[in-house]
Amino acid sequence: MESELDKEYYKKERKADWRDKLRKDIKSKDRTDIVRVHMPEADPNERNKSNIEVNGGLTLEMAIKESSRCLDCVSPTCIIGCPVGTNIPKFVKYLELGDVLGAAKVLKENNSLPAICGRVCPQEIQCEAQCIYVKKLSKEGSAIGYLERFAADYEREHGEASIPTLAEPNGIKMAIIGSGPAGLTVAGELAKFGYDVTVFEALHDLGGVLKYGIPEFRLPKAIVDFEINNIKKMGVKFVTNFIVGKTATIDDLKNEGYEAFFIASGAGLPNFMNIPGENFSGVQSANEFLTRVNLMGGADNKFDTPVHTGKNVVIVGGGNTAMDSVRTAKRMGAERAIIVYRRSVEEMPARAEEIKHAIEEGIEFINLTSPIEYFADENGMVNKMRVQKMELGEPDASGRRRPVVIEGSEYDIDVDSVVIAVGVSPNPIIQRSMPELEVTKWNTIKVDENMMTSISGLFAGGDIVRGGATVILAMGDGRKAGQGMHAYVQSKVLAES
Repeated sequence: MESELDKEYYKKERKADWRDKLRKDIKSKDRTDIVRVHMPEADPNERNKSNIEVNGGLTLEMAIKESSRCLDCVSPTCIIGCPVGTNIPKFVKYLELGDVLGAAKVLKENNSLPAICGRVCPQEIQCEAQCIYVKKLSKEGSAIGYLERFAADYEREHGEASIPTLAEPNGIKMAIIGSGPAGLTVAGELAKFGYDVTVFEALHDLGGVLKYGIPEFRLPKAIVDFEINNIKKMGVKFVTNFIVGKTATIDDLKNEGYEAFFIASGAGLPNFMNIPGENFSGVQSANEFLTRVNLMGGADNKFDTPVHTGKNVVIVGGGNTAMDSVRTAKRMGAERAIIVYRRSVEEMPARAEEIKHAIEEGIEFINLTSPIEYFADENGMVNKMRVQKMELGEPDASGRRRPVVIEGSEYDIDVDSVVIAVGVSPNPIIQRSMPELEVTKWNTIKVDENMMTSISGLFAGGDIVRGGATVILAMGDGRKAGQGMHAYVQSKVLAES
């Protein structure tokens, strides 16, 4: 994207390079007076009818101006807030100097998926929340996420995508189970050390939750494919339609020569509320809904198994998955796409940006309300949901005020379909195939500080360890596990030599 200001600077009759002029303009001002950049967005009444990406990205001029806001802190606290430890001041400084490709290379030192993180990472509660602007000056933090996205996109769009420096191949085989953000990250980390890495994916397509869980309008599939192809260029191999625990066990893979393993199979088992009527047709989990739409063409009625939505669609929940589901339903033609959530808008766990975008797109919010029963027509298709109003009581273990039922407040809402987005649990296939593996009462896998499980040489991370969490936290686990697996294998090699 090129702004009118960019075009003006690009005019051939200008003797000075436009970036030099821009930097001079910036240096003449107090950096703290520069207003944080606003990401261009598609029109709400157009984007809610299509899968065009909502955020439009920055221009080069905008990126340089925003990067110039960085105060060059002596002890930068923004790095503390980054789960993968990106050297944020360094990449931002490259951008300020106009060296975008240099900035992209810095990002890839610690992050195998910068274009993805720049779109879906909740920077506002992580690196940006640690910015000195927020902590000391009560101003908006540096737009680190926007700048990360810009650098990664610029590199891709200019055909200059780089891969990190790789060690000489050592022939040692490593297995990754799952191609989501944790699996992709650890694969990239191990490839840097020279290992022979293979990723085993249960589905027919790569990317895990990045593909099946996040809609096109928030994370285009082409971006995910590009990042995965970069990891392939690092020598990582991928095998699809392979369920570890069914197609083959960990022991089978050990017999094939794999020295260490990383389980990144995610948390694909949906939670339900266990209230009457949840088994009626038209009531489905957010996992099923989004997977069928994102991976199986479920939004297209030409397919044999299209996803049923209807005019009145209710999504139960208040997280990012709920926002993705309700905004998808709107794009599929729902006249009323409704969020029903038992707490207030302010307490929703979804990103503030996602809530803002949903409101702009005409999503209806019914807060402090919880479903208690579903009803169906004579064909067993859901047609009504009974809800009750709530009020906020004392804080619970999460720190949020606990919703309390208002007695006698029940009422009915007409619905054509319902999507349940109240959390997920790990799929137990791998755990059941390895009864000696220690798990928690929630069936998540226990790990130590190096992400190794109770079984020597078997590591795990992401949602299979955390339950439902963010992409960047899964990537942080992947980075830590990559270091742990490297140390484990090297110590094993030394012991055997």
